[in-house]
Amino acid sequence: MTPLAGITVLDLTQNVAGPFCTQILGDLGADVIKVERPGRGDEIRAWAPPWWGRDSAAFLALNRAKRSLALDVKADGARPILARLVERADVLVQSFRPRNPEALGFGAIETRARHPRLVYCSITAFGSRGPMKDEPGYDPMMQAMGGLMSLTGHPDGPPTRVGTSLVDMGTGMWAALAILAALRERDRTGQGCEITTALFDTTLAWIPYQLLGYLGTGQVPGPQGSGAAIIVPYATFPTADGHLMIAAPTDALFRRLCEALERPDLAADARFADNPGRVRHRAALLPELEAVTRRHRSLPLLERLRGAGVTCAPLQRLDEVVADPQTKACEMLTPTPSRDRPDLQTVALPWRWAGDRPASRRPPPSVGEHTTEVLTELGLGPTDVAALLSRGVVAGPAASSS
Repeated sequence: MTPLAGITVLDLTQNVAGPFCTQILGDLGADVIKVERPGRGDEIRAWAPPWWGRDSAAFLALNRAKRSLALDVKADGARPILARLVERADVLVQSFRPRNPEALGFGAIETRARHPRLVYCSITAFGSRGPMKDEPGYDPMMQAMGGLMSLTGHPDGPPTRVGTSLVDMGTGMWAALAILAALRERDRTGQGCEITTALFDTTLAWIPYQLLGYLGTGQVPGPQGSGAAIIVPYATFPTADGHLMIAAPTDALFRRLCEALERPDLAADARFADNPGRVRHRAALLPELEAVTRRHRSLPLLERLRGAGVTCAPLQRLDEVVADPQTKACEMLTPTPSRDRPDLQTVALPWRWAGDRPASRRPPPSVGEHTTEVLTELGLGPTDVAALLSRGVVAGPAASSS
């Protein structure tokens, strides 16, 4: 299924949030034209090691299903090309610093005035309002400023960032969702719209129940390690040779856990009769459970708990995750071969249509791999393309690879 077939997306983003957004749209069938600087291309190509070939693993993870046009958007002669690209596009996604799009001639107001059917999406750090609206931002800044870092790690431990670009990729996901809704609305009304997403807003969107808890009680939550402030038991537990994640958020699951650990007395204890009680008395309950789990090796205990219907999981490194039979069965690691990287695999979209994953339509491009192809589609002849190449306004793959 390619529901966005026939939709052209002009991708004027780099790093993580914007490329993740446009990769989703490309996987759904859109023709995504990624505009990159001649030479280095997207900054994330050099966010390494690790590398896979000459590009970073980070770039390859976020840029399949796209064509690359190497264009110096600030060069003399670039503006007419940008104008043709915008005229042809259904969706424009940009992540420039504030006011830069206006300086380059494709600000939201003027662009949508010329092209009212265009869906124009800006991916920003802090949005279009407030004292920080003109400031730049990266994922760890948002985790710090937006409170996420205050909830991550262990009590009395150092500040801890979530171990992936959660805010960046979340913003890209929200942007893609908003774009899909805008395209649906355009089908109905014939009009596009302007969309603004923000890394800071996404950070707040990821912690809704913590924010509501504070607003309702005035109590400031802190980090809970592997656990959760609102559920007990719901954390990693030590074993004789490692740890297991055990989640028993309901009273029925707690009783099963106590029976499997041969501690039915804990389930019968009035202090632990329901989850609010277990949360209040966590300091008394958790050591009792840990004293039992420490006596067992991880795998036998995992099998015992699963056999009793208790939700639990091993703590796995990425090599173990890749080798896990569930990972292989779910087909989330999808072959995405290219001429330079025949063994490349990327991480698929996490859903299925009619039982199948969305297919990988195009491997991540080299810088400027499709420059001539795209310019020709815009109506430029060989002489015009050659002139632009010679002036350095655009670049092809040979001239721009590094």
